[in-house]
Amino acid sequence: MLTCRIQYNDQTKNVPLNKMTFFEELYIDIKVEHLTTLTGLKQARRIQATIHPKQDVVMQGLELVYNRTFQPTERVFCNGFQSWSESREFNLDEEIPSLRRIAHPLMGNYGDYHIPAVKRGKGLLHSWTYGYIRKTNGIELIGSLTEQSAFTIIQSDTQTGQIFIQKDIDQLQLTHSYPILDIVILEGTEDTVFDNYFDLMPFEKPTTLPAVGWTSWYNYYTNISEEIILKNLKAFKKHNYPRPDQYATIFQIDDGFQTKVGDWLSIKPSFPNGMRPIAKAIHEKGYEAGLWLAPFICEKGSDIATRNPHWLLKDKNGKLVRAGYNPGWSGHFYVLDFYLKEVQDYLLKVFQTVLEVWGFDMVKLDFLYAVCILPRPNKTRGQVMYDAMQFIRSIVGKKKILGCGVPLGSVFGLVDYCRIGADIHLKWEHRLLHFLRNRERVSTIIALRSAIGRRHLNKRAFINDPDVFILRDENNQLTPTQQHTILILNILLGDLLFTSDYLKDYSPEQLCEYKNIYLLQKSELKSVKELQKDCYKIDYVLNKRSYTVFSNLTKKEVFIGKKNQNIAIQPFETIILNS
Repeated sequence: MLTCRIQYNDQTKNVPLNKMTFFEELYIDIKVEHLTTLTGLKQARRIQATIHPKQDVVMQGLELVYNRTFQPTERVFCNGFQSWSESREFNLDEEIPSLRRIAHPLMGNYGDYHIPAVKRGKGLLHSWTYGYIRKTNGIELIGSLTEQSAFTIIQSDTQTGQIFIQKDIDQLQLTHSYPILDIVILEGTEDTVFDNYFDLMPFEKPTTLPAVGWTSWYNYYTNISEEIILKNLKAFKKHNYPRPDQYATIFQIDDGFQTKVGDWLSIKPSFPNGMRPIAKAIHEKGYEAGLWLAPFICEKGSDIATRNPHWLLKDKNGKLVRAGYNPGWSGHFYVLDFYLKEVQDYLLKVFQTVLEVWGFDMVKLDFLYAVCILPRPNKTRGQVMYDAMQFIRSIVGKKKILGCGVPLGSVFGLVDYCRIGADIHLKWEHRLLHFLRNRERVSTIIALRSAIGRRHLNKRAFINDPDVFILRDENNQLTPTQQHTILILNILLGDLLFTSDYLKDYSPEQLCEYKNIYLLQKSELKSVKELQKDCYKIDYVLNKRSYTVFSNLTKKEVFIGKKNQNIAIQPFETIILNS
């Protein structure tokens, strides 16, 4: 059963479905359509709503209330707010953790901790843009077909048996007609549901090639130089295996080439010849050249912030909006006011220089969530995020974008590749950030959980980037078993596969494992099942043969029953068996 509520000008109204409803200040049209042309689904409904103000109104909310009885064996998939936010299936009695209060000044804007509409507690499970309930014979998905007008929050209360489908529109000033909601409710097998969901989206499926490559971040971090980049390029060329025709190879320079975050055209002395010769050297090796940028943020001490303080976004009290805290930079970093023409002109100059003058083929765009931390009186967070990404896409043109740290629904169809999980850590878990309950933390286990949870986005919304694999011995505290698990899961669950290893130091055994990347990338993922918490069974087909992967992401030995025998899977171990 579905009902609708609308809140505006400090009043709440109940709205009937499939009827134009008139109020003194506005009228609202809600249409419910049964999608009879879709095949293979048990249920297929589309609900659209448009608000028509008769005068200026201030919106406080719109929600559909969906009454539903949850069965004890069902699980709820919750898509996190942005790329790094943990995204997985939850048991009905679980609770999504809230950031500890002490961490709010440093990390409170990374996720949805600052958004009042989000409710937390036992059995209160919230998801952004889309979410689903896993049943014994398939899934029941609720998903937004567009986040252009406002983000969609799907909040399940498993204790009361209600689902609240809400639009993030608090204090939105409306003066014109506004298509506020366009969602579908689909039920069927997992692949059928997601195929139909993305077929209804207003964009074509991705045509970007899967890719392998190298990135500087997870080995050298900001301590990079021209010498380090060229040394790794030479080693990568010598020890990398020729790619099949259907794959691209990208060699990417990450954070650390610029003097300050925000001053993208000011290059460190450690790159004495600038960036153009490096892009040329990458091309001469036969690879595409990638460069990291964070277009919507800057350090307080950056040149653009010092010379143009009015470029920095301020809240209603005149305080600078902090996007987060990074001890590797100069502490707190801040948001650029994207709608200022001067800011847009600056970004246009940066991207033209990077892509046309320097000759880079791909930009990895990071910390993108920052641009939509603060809604505007006449624009929601979703509108701000969409406007910003449309602007970036228009100036990048046909060159490639790898999105990172971004609300995923805002970039469906707008980026070529997208990060779908947290940053890999050089350990299995970051103990301090885990204690602080930061869902966007640097963490290997969080990265793998989200890669598993968001696998259905690959080749439907964009090419999935599950983050890097690490095989090296140096500058790394992951065990060989953990490294193997990361490699296998990343290959099976995504199609952008990077490493930061210096390949020249690989042992023969490590080179052999690295060579297997191209073989496994040709596999076809068939199904994923969580057998118990953080223990998974993955089925795939390779060269017409069926295989089963058992992956244990826990610290304990687990036993898996297969063909009347128990198989022991050691802590962090992943094994591949013929089916």
